[in-house]
Amino acid sequence: RIAPYKPKPRAGTMVSSMQNLETGIWHGYHNVSECFYHIQLTVKYRKALLNEAVQPVIMDSWKDIKERYAINISQVGFDEDHVHLMTQFLPKYSGGQVIKLLKSISAKRVFHTLPEIKKELWGGEFWTDGYYIATISARGNKDIIMNYIKNQGRSNSLDQLRLFTL
Repeated sequence: RIAPYKPKPRAGTMVSSMQNLETGIWHGYHNVSECFYHIQLTVKYRKALLNEAVQPVIMDSWKDIKERYAINISQVGFDEDHVHLMTQFLPKYSGGQVIKLLKSISAKRVFHTLPEIKKELWGGEFWTDGYYIATISARGNKDIIMNYIKNQGRSNSLDQLRLFTL
């Protein structure tokens, strides 16, 4: 379980007293980090449920996550059955811990706000058990991934998907 993060007060241009706005470098109690992650979460059974009613509910559920857990979500891209996120969090947390938190917070909010969604899913789970996570170099391909996430669900999605061919 991830406990809420309480950063030390710091002088200068810091967001939540821990992130330098100019460099994106986080200063924690005993570390300095610049760890970016590309995360992809899929709706259970790949159901096309991420419509215009569900998307704002999910976004709202993740709104205060930075201040409470020191997880910054800088970009979100929705498609009909999955969502891509550009995140940054402290290296003391594993990717699995952060993903579990993102999934549980958003699923609870979706089911509370839009109870009819539960009828679309057998077993009452919103997200699949699986996920995709990759580290992103802040000095290299971060902008490419950011544009890929920004263009999710757009008409040129086939071209975008070619970025990750095997």
